[in-house]
Amino acid sequence: MRSSQDYYADVQLLRGRGAWVKLAILLVVLIVLPLVLPGYRIFTVNYMAIFVIVGLGMNILVGDTGQVSLGHAGFLAIGAYTTVLMMTELAAPFPLALLVGGLVTAGFGFLLGLPALRLRGPYLAIVTLGFGIAVTQIIGHSAFFGGHMGLVVPDATLGPIPLSGDISQYYVIVGTTLVLALCARNLSVTRVGRAFRAIRDSEIAAATMGVDVAYYKTLSFALSAAFAGIAGGLLALMTGFISPGVFTFLLSLMFLAMVVFGGLGSIPGAVLGSIVMGYLNLEMDAFEELPLLGPALESFSSRFMSTAGLPNVGWVVTGLLIVLTILVEPRGLYGLWIRLGAIIGGRKRKSDASVGTSAGPGAGPGAGPGAEPSGSPPDPPGPPAGVS
Repeated sequence: MRSSQDYYADVQLLRGRGAWVKLAILLVVLIVLPLVLPGYRIFTVNYMAIFVIVGLGMNILVGDTGQVSLGHAGFLAIGAYTTVLMMTELAAPFPLALLVGGLVTAGFGFLLGLPALRLRGPYLAIVTLGFGIAVTQIIGHSAFFGGHMGLVVPDATLGPIPLSGDISQYYVIVGTTLVLALCARNLSVTRVGRAFRAIRDSEIAAATMGVDVAYYKTLSFALSAAFAGIAGGLLALMTGFISPGVFTFLLSLMFLAMVVFGGLGSIPGAVLGSIVMGYLNLEMDAFEELPLLGPALESFSSRFMSTAGLPNVGWVVTGLLIVLTILVEPRGLYGLWIRLGAIIGGRKRKSDASVGTSAGPGAGPGAGPGAEPSGSPPDPPGPPAGVS
């Protein structure tokens, strides 16, 4: 990340007029988008935006701090169930229930971060995996949480506005995603974000420089869990029903894969990876409905495999896509984006250079036969006579 000589300039929300213009264009596009998309596509955008929120939280934990989590589906479940129970049991309005869901999930993230102080690598991954499985098992066997039958989400409102349609939910979900993305971006350039990256690079060096490693590790878990908890509450709002079968181990794997796929330690990479993986997760069961690929896959499965496993082709394609992307560019989709920008910029510079060369010498005013090319310095004087 680029730094500035001035700390206050470095932590500015946006730098320069161009950044504000880009943000304004993005806001206009996002405001107009639900007015031109069909209903199902709005649902798809909402789903991808929820994945972006989880991806931003995973980037704080995995990309910035260097920790590993295979239990973020459990955090998603805690946020979803807390939000729904606040609305059903305490009659809390949806914004308050969503905020409490994020705070409660952050508390569980802080508690899970305590073992991370002594564990790392595969040991930490196993602990987080056990946490995610334990959460779904407890929810599934408790009548208070609806058991395996789940809970129906009550009608939600934002003041006088009902949140029952895709468009109204779109503005709430996408607006929350934008706010959290700006928070994550600002966090990355503050002292907290620098402490996270220092711990990721070397815990010993960070502690030597005065970074409280224990505090920032647990804070990283808490912040990442809070993002997932808010995403869980928004997921409950969007689907209208939650059950423990939604928050599976495969979902936790996908959360980890999307930050690696997008590019570790990069907010644009987390956003890109979350959008792509969210779309694939929603559409992977419909691979057999594609115009040309679907019939070919069905024919291949019926001849050489079993058609019962055809819906799993989506997971195969997703895995191959991740492997090929990482092999081509270890920095993920964000690395590919940077490389593409460098190629386009290089071609533009070559084009400008060729235009300047095609003008030829003497293109400037006053050029005549024997005149020096415009802008070129004269030849240096030769040595004095008699000097060899």
